[in-house]
Amino acid sequence: MIIVSANLNGIRAAEKKGFFEWMNKQQPDVVCIQETKAQEHQLEQEKHYPKGYHAYFFDAQKKGYSGVAIYSRKKPDKVICGLGEGFEDMDAEGRYIQANFGDLSVISIYLPSGSSKEERQQVKFSFMDRFAERMKKMRRQRREYIICGDWNIVHKEIDIKNFKSNQKNSGCLPEERAWLDDVFEKLGYVDAFRVVNQEPHQYTWWSNRGQSWANNVGWRIDYQVITPGLHDKVKSTSIYKDERFSDHAPLIVEYKGKL
Repeated sequence: MIIVSANLNGIRAAEKKGFFEWMNKQQPDVVCIQETKAQEHQLEQEKHYPKGYHAYFFDAQKKGYSGVAIYSRKKPDKVICGLGEGFEDMDAEGRYIQANFGDLSVISIYLPSGSSKEERQQVKFSFMDRFAERMKKMRRQRREYIICGDWNIVHKEIDIKNFKSNQKNSGCLPEERAWLDDVFEKLGYVDAFRVVNQEPHQYTWWSNRGQSWANNVGWRIDYQVITPGLHDKVKSTSIYKDERFSDHAPLIVEYKGKL
């Protein structure tokens, strides 16, 4: 079972850069997209709906902003758009979509960024608090979860090139990283990538400023966060960097077993 998570920073822009040709070659079972930056009615059948895949979208109300999607080869039993009650503000921004396959749920999530202004950082903190409570409830269900997406937070020093100089920047704030500590240590979730790869300099996002991409000055902020029952199912993982579809790179995880 191969699952891809990719922040495309615009699904139409990524299509022009060859994302769907790459996806067709990979033939993953599920692809979780963040930042579609499009309304579904703006997408074209032949370009954005690859053959052999079921496609599901949850758009932001604001045009050209946020938005998440899931492509899957197998038709899900159920698709849930949005987090529902208590998350109305975030659902208006199109940040969560879930596909259920038997007792497995695959989620595409796009956490808010707090880098634009302090007000948005407070929105991010609010979402983190609420989502942690939701993740607690998810652990009590008899389901396994794979939560794919752009979490907009690095976890440890190993996950960012310039750790010390980013301590006051959104995405690397001590309280954000402590929140991820709680996700993994208190709530018991697992960072699928680190199950099989403990190497440094493994990044999924690079700023467009300077020579960040060329010099691999990056951040690892894209994750597949899994319930502990899937820990021993993680077979391999990779970050695809041979082509650039976005300022993020696709994160690929192969799991033992079938969907």
